[in-house]
Amino acid sequence: MQRFEGKVALITGAASGLGAAAARRLHAEGARVVITDRVREGGEALAAELGERAEFHVLDVTQEGAWIEVIDAVVARHGRLDALVNNAGVGVVGDVESTTLEQWRFVHAVNTEGVFLGCKHAIRVMKERGGGAIVNVSSVAGMIGAPNLAAYCSSKGAVRTFTKSAAMHCARSGYGIRVNSVHPAFIDTPMVDAMVQKAEDPAKAKANLAKGIPMGRIGEPADVAAAVAYLASDDAKFVTGTELLVDGGMLAI
Repeated sequence: MQRFEGKVALITGAASGLGAAAARRLHAEGARVVITDRVREGGEALAAELGERAEFHVLDVTQEGAWIEVIDAVVARHGRLDALVNNAGVGVVGDVESTTLEQWRFVHAVNTEGVFLGCKHAIRVMKERGGGAIVNVSSVAGMIGAPNLAAYCSSKGAVRTFTKSAAMHCARSGYGIRVNSVHPAFIDTPMVDAMVQKAEDPAKAKANLAKGIPMGRIGEPADVAAAVAYLASDDAKFVTGTELLVDGGMLAI
């Protein structure tokens, strides 16, 4: 199915993990994918792997000037931006007492301010062409509390409600731009690997994560990529301001 034939999609944090999976999925469905990340090596490797209809740009999502430069370059080169996937994110393990202000600000700069800046400047160019789709990657941690993820929960909760605000703004302004969020549970990514490596027994810690999910496993990046592709496609043309859980039933309990 070529749902993105002739369309241009920009994905942040796409050098690995969920972002790379989303880039592969959108590319497979016909999109020209703009892979962005702070990590040049992984991003360039993915662009080379995908070949035609793929390109890489270095992007620090916390810097507004960088956003303006990349989005303007994409529009100048391709004449359009049809989809934005705000995927770049970081996590810091720490409860409200142990988290430092520096850690708090770092997590929010990437996870929350990065999403805000991406939406702001994607909307700027999308509205001129009569529409587009934005998918913000949040988390189940943005809907429930985890005691040892104070900053992460806060940042992802902000993404959830900001998504609704942006969606209502675009709908009521008649821009034809849809904005939705995806909320994965634990997914087999470098971020989760880094988290479990802090445990005394990483393998046991990873197995314990799976036990907390009714379907009995942690998710795969492709599971999230499929949800992203749906929300970014015209199949979701009447869907905006909503959150799509990709959690193996975790929040159904």
